[in-house]
Amino acid sequence: MTAAPASRIPPLVLVAGPEGVLADRALRSTVAEIKGLHPDLETVPLQGSAYEGGEIAMHASPSLFGNAKAIVVRDLDEATDELQTDLLAYLGAAPADDVWLIVTHKAGNRGKKVLDAIKKAGARVIDCPAIKSDADKASFVTNEFRTARRKATPDAVRALVEAVGKDVRELESACSQLVQDTTGTIDEGVVSTYYAGRVEATGFRVADAAIAGNAAESLRLLRHAIAGGDNPVPIVAVLAMKLRQLVKVGSAGRGPSGQLASSLGMAPWQVDKARRELSGWEAEALGRCIQAVAQADYDVKGGGRDPVYAVERAILTIARERHGGR
Repeated sequence: MTAAPASRIPPLVLVAGPEGVLADRALRSTVAEIKGLHPDLETVPLQGSAYEGGEIAMHASPSLFGNAKAIVVRDLDEATDELQTDLLAYLGAAPADDVWLIVTHKAGNRGKKVLDAIKKAGARVIDCPAIKSDADKASFVTNEFRTARRKATPDAVRALVEAVGKDVRELESACSQLVQDTTGTIDEGVVSTYYAGRVEATGFRVADAAIAGNAAESLRLLRHAIAGGDNPVPIVAVLAMKLRQLVKVGSAGRGPSGQLASSLGMAPWQVDKARRELSGWEAEALGRCIQAVAQADYDVKGGGRDPVYAVERAILTIARERHGGR
């Protein structure tokens, strides 16, 4: 391989990891960085699963107009045999100084030989790890607001993760909307104004009331959500998740919430909240609640005749167990 161009951007860039939001950002920023030095940059997109032999050699050949090129190969982990062969040939040659090869690879063993060759050739590697746990999502939201130079309270971060945290792209969009549409500090009230109607947010309010032993409020929130067209399935999922969090935190013992959060896959505020909610709960009671929610999950997914009644029964069980089974 030849030395990196004078622009100091390596001729090879590898975007590795399963998180699509981060991978797309890495691609955009890399192409923008090259284009900032080469305004005439031509970007050539290639898809791993649809690649046909010879395309890389054709696009990497010198241009009649002398334009710089960025060849973007998406999804090496889905690469055809022809793509893997052509990439290895490209890596074994001396690419032109005005050509950059940017490759993405989500996960898995397919394309591993090429992946290793790219790394060995001195590529710039940008890691895009999965954002799965609530702790990861809370960190993502916090960084989104920090990057936008906006202050957000911990409660606002929590509320946003609870409302739209199921999908990272939606979480990204929600952060962007709040930054663009609001001014000042983003607090829980602001988030509630925009996203309180979401079924995920409703599920957390239903669960919070049930776990606190407030059956009437929990049932009111549930019936209001159902009347508005919400599906019982995600509400049951939130009930199950909240109970699992209580069990995990209850069995984790003492220690700083930040330290426990990392080992439990939770955010520190979730650990603190679970600790407060655990007051008055017995381990056996939580076990019975989990069984009740598991039955509700079965019923709302087709195993029972009345999905709404199934959720109501689980809520009543949780509230009753919170009061010692009375």
